Amino acid sequence: MRSRRKRKKSRAVIILPAVLACLLAAAAGTGFLWFSKSRDSSGPAAPDERFMEYTGYLSQGNYEAMYQMLDSESRMNISREDFVTRNKNIYEGIGASSIQVEITGVEEKNQEQGIQTVSYETSMESSAGAIHFFNQVDFKLEASSVENGTGSHGEEKNKRKKDGKETKDYRLVWSDRVIFPNLSWNDKVRVVADKAIRGSILDRNGIMLAGKGSASMVGLVPGKMSRVGDSYSEDDLSRLSELLGISADSIRKKLSAGWVKDDSLVPVKTLKKVDELNLKSALPEEENVQNRALQDQLLTIPGVMITDTPVRYYPLGGKAAHLVGYVQNVTAEDLEEHKGEGYLSDSVIGRSGMEGLFEKELKGQNGRIISIVTSQGEEKQVLAAIPRIDGQDITLTIDSSLQELVYDTFQDSKSCTVAMNPYTGEVLALVNTPSYDNNDFILGMSEAAWAALNEDERKPMLNRFRQRFAPGSSFKPITGVIGLTSGALTPDEDFGEAAAGLSWQKDAGWGGYYVTTLHGYSPVNLKNAYIYSDNIYFAKAALKIGYDNFMAGLDRLGFNRKLPFEISVAESQYSNTERIETEIQLADSGYGQGQMLVNPIHLASLYTMYPNRGKVLKPYLVYKDTPEPEVWIEDACTPEAAETVEDGMKAVIHSEHGTGHAAMRSDITLAGKTGTAEIKASKEDTSGTELGWFAVYTADGNIQNPVLMVSMVEDVKNAGGSGLVVRKSRDVLAAYIPSGQ
Repeated sequence: MRSRRKRKKSRAVIILPAVLACLLAAAAGTGFLWFSKSRDSSGPAAPDERFMEYTGYLSQGNYEAMYQMLDSESRMNISREDFVTRNKNIYEGIGASSIQVEITGVEEKNQEQGIQTVSYETSMESSAGAIHFFNQVDFKLEASSVENGTGSHGEEKNKRKKDGKETKDYRLVWSDRVIFPNLSWNDKVRVVADKAIRGSILDRNGIMLAGKGSASMVGLVPGKMSRVGDSYSEDDLSRLSELLGISADSIRKKLSAGWVKDDSLVPVKTLKKVDELNLKSALPEEENVQNRALQDQLLTIPGVMITDTPVRYYPLGGKAAHLVGYVQNVTAEDLEEHKGEGYLSDSVIGRSGMEGLFEKELKGQNGRIISIVTSQGEEKQVLAAIPRIDGQDITLTIDSSLQELVYDTFQDSKSCTVAMNPYTGEVLALVNTPSYDNNDFILGMSEAAWAALNEDERKPMLNRFRQRFAPGSSFKPITGVIGLTSGALTPDEDFGEAAAGLSWQKDAGWGGYYVTTLHGYSPVNLKNAYIYSDNIYFAKAALKIGYDNFMAGLDRLGFNRKLPFEISVAESQYSNTERIETEIQLADSGYGQGQMLVNPIHLASLYTMYPNRGKVLKPYLVYKDTPEPEVWIEDACTPEAAETVEDGMKAVIHSEHGTGHAAMRSDITLAGKTGTAEIKASKEDTSGTELGWFAVYTADGNIQNPVLMVSMVEDVKNAGGSGLVVRKSRDVLAAYIPSGQ
């Protein structure tokens, strides 16, 4: 019976790259004193110390040095190249990090052969979570040589050999089980990603705004392509290049990838899927017809194959692109910025809109399984696993039918529209025109198409509902409630006594500056001032309110403050500086000019104070089964002031003299205010443009589909002014709230 002697030890090594790097650098000139100081100069390093040295090299990814520590028989069984490749592929393939090794014992296994067994416990982090196991490794005492020097002890060993002393070292008896206990030489370590399904973006009725779709992937099968000698047909490549809008060199590069074989399907470009039902309709869409013709031409080229491929799909396309946003494939910069968040090289990431805002919720968590598999691909042992968690669906307050209505009505204009439920704060539509098709970003946009979008003078990429604009007369209801609440204004006070026709200035100190208006009327009170949209009245009103009260009122209403909304928008302002500086600026501010700039969503929120009698509601986009209005500004104005201003805005639409009369309906009560803002370099500038506004809401509390709409259209100077916006808004409301509701 073979006698055995045990040396019980427990030694832990935490393999942290930064610490070990410093350690190894310090030991470079001293022969790894850390590993050798515990033994006398005449004896070999103990097996457990040698194993710590081995794991130290592992932490550095120094597989060459690890190989040098193997015994002679192990090195006969596996070449240096195969050893390095095997270890590198496994450890780096699983993303091994924070490796901790604890030596639990050393046992003499074979005294005659000088073999000792080191028992140890290993834990590590991986791309699929923690891996933990107990293991053993043998060390064999062998004569040292120059060839098998490890690099750490090499110089010392050579010196001893020159002195005529044969030295011995414990060398590791290697097999694949050193990596994992159940790993055999012909097994593989497999890493399988179980990709999470990205959540959908839905409207309030469950209609998809972003989700799973299908496209046509144009691919090439190399073995079926025409060839001239060893090269692919240049004529075919040129034709493909022309039809797909990509360079022939790009196609060649795809075909020359290392993984490509004759029977491989090499993806080249993704196209929109042909809508077969639309083709059979009486009036098929031209784009769909052209897409069919393109795909038919492609299929005449040898080797071309067109297959369905899953993609992110945006059913409304440009009608909701600025709201929904889009996703793109991650870049190297994305992977670095979001390290540890589960993104893969082929993941997508939200770039804008809701896709970007709710990226964390939508993306989910990829599952991953690390396992040992046999050469036949059968799973032998699961080492670590993270379950797949699909992304959450996000339901918005948006009504896609209203979103489409607004877009279709305003699509020929440079505009934006905000639609809300005035009693809940739910945002029903956020529309920007012109727009772009966010599906183009999914399919892959050519440089020419991208350049065309950015160079378009209509600015289809500009998200107007996030910007701020001069509000013009749409701001007058704000001046009204500030004046009434502060006590500076009374509804029946007549401001017409000092009027001089259709132009006015406070005094000669204003020089040549006059405030102008379009219509004369009597009496010049608050209600009539709304009906006729009298600039002079509200200039006088602002002066009567005074600098401090006017600015305090605006501060209370959220100016120069972040809007509490899911989407970040520009802050509204009343001055380019910290305050309104002059009387003229104050007067101009009263009717929405001067340096007044307002965000359309903010303005829409402020208009909720009228039907809610002084309470400004917080706008929101995430749907709730039971709408719960949240008050943003509790006492924006007095209930009496809100009611008075609302009466004036009802008259704007119901009075035959009202600037919003074109929107009047006999079946429902509407309240609103028009606005025309001049955009020019100076008072004398005659070449400036105009912005047209119309803010309108249903003033009947019991209506089935209550709505508040604020629309802004650019360049209305020669297109009907604010009247253009009124007519378009009327058409939207007529379709959204049919007669009889």
